[in-house]
Amino acid sequence: MVKKARVSPWDLTALLNAADPKASLPERHLWLIRLLEWLRHAPVESEAQVTPTPVLRLKHLLGVLDRHPEHQTRVADVLRRIWSEVDNAALLADFGFAPRMDLWGELGRRVRARVLPLTPATSDLGELFALLFPHANDADWLLAIDDATLQRLRTYVAPERGGTAWRAPFLEAIVFLASAVRASGFSPSLRLRMSPELLVEKPFRQLARVAEQISEHAHSPEETAPPTAEAEAALLQEAQYLRALLDTCRHCADSVHDHLEAHGVSVDVVFEVDQLRERCHRIDALLNCVISPEPALEITRLLAELVRTADERRSVRALLSRHYSLLARQVAERSAETGEHYITRDRAAYRWMLRAAAGGGAVLAGTTFMKFAVLAIGLSAFWGGFWAGVNYAASFVIVQLLHFTVATKQPAMTAPAMAEKLTELNEDERVEGFVDEVVHLIRSQAAGIFGNLVMVVPLVLAVQFGVQAAFGAPLVGHKDAQHVLESITLLGPTALFAAFTGVLLFASSLIAGWAENWFVWHRLDSAIAWNPRIVARLGAARAARWAAYWRANISGFASNISLGFMLGVIPVVALFFGLPIEVRHVTLSTGQLAAAVGSEGFALMGQSAFWWCVAGIAATGVLNLSVSFFLAFRVALRSRGIRLNDRSRIYRALRSRLWREPLSFVWPKA
Repeated sequence: MVKKARVSPWDLTALLNAADPKASLPERHLWLIRLLEWLRHAPVESEAQVTPTPVLRLKHLLGVLDRHPEHQTRVADVLRRIWSEVDNAALLADFGFAPRMDLWGELGRRVRARVLPLTPATSDLGELFALLFPHANDADWLLAIDDATLQRLRTYVAPERGGTAWRAPFLEAIVFLASAVRASGFSPSLRLRMSPELLVEKPFRQLARVAEQISEHAHSPEETAPPTAEAEAALLQEAQYLRALLDTCRHCADSVHDHLEAHGVSVDVVFEVDQLRERCHRIDALLNCVISPEPALEITRLLAELVRTADERRSVRALLSRHYSLLARQVAERSAETGEHYITRDRAAYRWMLRAAAGGGAVLAGTTFMKFAVLAIGLSAFWGGFWAGVNYAASFVIVQLLHFTVATKQPAMTAPAMAEKLTELNEDERVEGFVDEVVHLIRSQAAGIFGNLVMVVPLVLAVQFGVQAAFGAPLVGHKDAQHVLESITLLGPTALFAAFTGVLLFASSLIAGWAENWFVWHRLDSAIAWNPRIVARLGAARAARWAAYWRANISGFASNISLGFMLGVIPVVALFFGLPIEVRHVTLSTGQLAAAVGSEGFALMGQSAFWWCVAGIAATGVLNLSVSFFLAFRVALRSRGIRLNDRSRIYRALRSRLWREPLSFVWPKA
C-alpha cells in the first residue's frame, strides 16, 4: 500500500494535485474542507479593502484552473462526484431543524455537537456543511462573490447550462419541507390553538399538494433542454399560489401566540411554532432559487443563510434565550397582575397598605420566636434548616390567608408592573406618568416596611418583657442575644447575605409566575369547576368557588412556600458545599434585634454594637428591596424587548419631582 504524502492546506498547487475523483468518500470530503480552508487562510484584511480576501482567492483559484486544464478536469470531477453522492435534502430540507418537535431533544443535540467532533466520512450534506463552513463570517464573503465569479464557478458544480437537472434537489427539498409543515399544522398541539378563521381554507392540506405540482411541472421533458416559456409561466403562477399558502400558514402559526398569551405558555409549543415558521421561510428561499432568472445569486444567498444557521445551531444559549423569552414574559405578566395590588395611588390604598403591613409584622413577630425555638432544639443542620423553612413558609402563608403583606415580597412583584409602563416613553406626558408610578411604588414600599417594623418591634418587646415578668427569664436569653448582635451587624457579611436574600425573593416571584402559568396551561381551574367527580363531591357552586380561589391564589401559595423553604434550606445546602451563606430578612432581623433588647434591657441601646446592628438592618432593607426589584425589572424588560434609551429623561423627571414634591414619595396627596 502506497502511503500518500501529507497535503499542506496552505499550498494551492499541492491541493490541486491532490484532487482525486477516485479517492474514497472521506478523502474527497477532506480535500474540499482543505480547499475552503485555503480560501479563508489569509492575512488580516485592511479596512480599505473592499473585496474580502476569500473572494480574491476564489478568483485566483478559478484563474489557475482556467490556465491548467488538467487541474480543471480533476477538480470538476471531484466536485460533481461529491454533489452526486451526498444527500442534498439533508442540507436543503433538514439542516437547521430539529428531527423531532422537542426543545429538550434539540438542546441535547446541540450539547453533543459542541462536545463531540464531526467526521467527513458522511453522505449527510448537512453534517458535511458544518465542517465546510465552521465560521459565521463565512456568510459575509459568500454574499460578496460577484455575478461573473458565480457564473465561472457554476461550470464546476452544474455544467448543464440552460437545463433543469440542477433544480431536482431544490424541488425535492420543497416537497419534503411542505410535508413537514403540513404535519406540524395537523399536530394537535398547534391545530387546536390556531385561529379557526384562518384554517377555513385548509392551507396546510393544500400546501403539500401544490408543492408536488410545482415539482412535477418544474422539470423539462428533457432535463438538459431549456424550459419552454409556457412551462416557466405555469411555474411562476404555481409558485405565487404556494407563497400565498405559505403566508397563510405563517399567520396560522402566529395565531398560536395569541392563544398562549391567554391560556399559558409551553416552551415546546413555542419551539414547534418557530420550527414551522422557519420551514416556511426555507421553502420561500428554495422557491427563489428555482424560479429566479439568476439562480446562482439566489443559491449563494441561501448558502449564506445556511452558514448563519450552522453557527446558530452550535449555540445553546441562543436556543434557550429565544424559546424561553415568551415564557419569561408570561411569568413576568403573571407577576405584574399581582404586583398592581401592591402599588398604592391614594390615601385609602395607602392606609390599607399600612394596616396590611402591620398585620404582616405581627405574624412575623411570632416567626421570630419560632426561629429561636427551632435553634434551641439543636437539630442536625439539614433538619434545622428544613424546620426553619417550614416556619417561614407557614408564616408567609398565614400572611397571605389573612390578606396581610410583607414588604420584601413586593418589589419582585411590582417590577414587572413597572416595566409594563415603559413600553412607550416618547412623550413628556408618558414620562411624567411613569414618574408617578415610581413615586407610588416608593411610597408603597415605605408603607410596607414601616407597617412591618412598627408592629414587629413592640410585639417582640412585649412578649420578652411579659415572659420575663411572669417566669423570671425572657424567651430569648443572653446567649441568643449576643449571637444576634454578632450576626446582623453591618461590620460582618450582613450586606452580602442581604443581597443573596434579595435573589431568593426574586426567585420566589419567578416560581410564582411559573406555577400560575402551569396552572393555567393545564386548565386546572376548569378541571376543578367541571370535573364530574369533583362536582359530585363538592357540588357545582362550591367547585366553581374553589376553581376561582385557586386561580386567584396559586401564585401566592407557590411564592410563599417556595420562599420559606429557600430561606431555610438553601443556606444548609450551601454549607454542605463549603459556602457559608446565610439569609438576612429585614423584618425578621428587626424582630431578632428587638428580642435582644428585650433580653439585655434598654441599656443595650447605648452600646455601639446595637447601632451597628441598626445600620445592618437598614442595609438589609435596602438590599432586600433593591436586588429583588432590579432582577425582576431586568427580566421584565428583556422579556418585552424594551431598551431604556431615554434613561436621562427619566432621571431628570425623577429629580425634578423629588425637588418639587419630596413628601409625595412617603405620603399620598389625596
